[in-house]
Amino acid sequence: MGCIHYNQNIMIRGDIDMKDYIIRAITKSKHIRIFVASTTNLVEKARSMHDTYPVATAALGRTLTASAIMGIMLKGDNDTLTIQIKGKGELGGIVVVSDSKANVRGYVNNPSVDIPLNAKGKLDVSGAIGKGYLNVIKDIGLKDTYGGQVPLISGEIAEDIAYYFLKSDQINSAVGMGVLVDRDYSVIVSGGFIIQAMPDIEEDEIVKLENVISDISSVTDLFNEHITPEKVLEVILKDFEYEILDKVDTNYKCTCSKDRMERALISLGKDELRSLIDEQGEAELNCQFCDEKYIFNKEALNSLYKESIG
Repeated sequence: MGCIHYNQNIMIRGDIDMKDYIIRAITKSKHIRIFVASTTNLVEKARSMHDTYPVATAALGRTLTASAIMGIMLKGDNDTLTIQIKGKGELGGIVVVSDSKANVRGYVNNPSVDIPLNAKGKLDVSGAIGKGYLNVIKDIGLKDTYGGQVPLISGEIAEDIAYYFLKSDQINSAVGMGVLVDRDYSVIVSGGFIIQAMPDIEEDEIVKLENVISDISSVTDLFNEHITPEKVLEVILKDFEYEILDKVDTNYKCTCSKDRMERALISLGKDELRSLIDEQGEAELNCQFCDEKYIFNKEALNSLYKESIG
């Protein structure tokens, strides 16, 4: 089973007051599992926070959605997953972190990237990212993190995520991610799905699933028309009996704090901290995930210096 991904169109639709969430389902045969996520609010929050241009919004939004779904695949309450996408295009790269409760945060290196539409008249996410690699890092509480790295096969993100599952986990997956951007750059709708075939899947099930997926002309249109993950699931699994296993809220949530920033300053070491005090007299730290600024005056830095030398 392959993977699919479509770029978004630009159109206008009235706002819908609905929470973001992910549903997890499985077919009656237990041969297909599927995750469907609605992420409009969290992607709009990221767009507003980072002031991203449309192509950067699409790239970041797709990665945030994929990361939220992959996060709830983790087992432990404190497990985290990081997706790094590094390309040679003007976007530079993307970093997104999620936890097992589908809280996500992320940023792009160049939020103001503005390149022409692609040959199909769509936002050119692949062109903005360029050739490069996708790296998935999992922290499950062991001494070392682990993960896998694959080359970008398209730069459209969904296809690259599917390729990661195939190469790293030997799981055949169909992945669809979409972000619909309005003329004022705000997010109209964002969502996505990950479908995974179990090793004992029957050939007729593969055929039925591929037929349905091939009929989906646009992921963004699918979510814009059907709105809820449950409705999207009905479309994708229309030829299957299935069960919804759970529903998980997903949110954009940064974990930065003054305490974390203090620890970061202390980690510089006493010599570096002493130089910072003597040469600059203060420090301003900026969180890349939420753009929150933390300012430490000379008195605060001296206090941290004393702590660093015990």
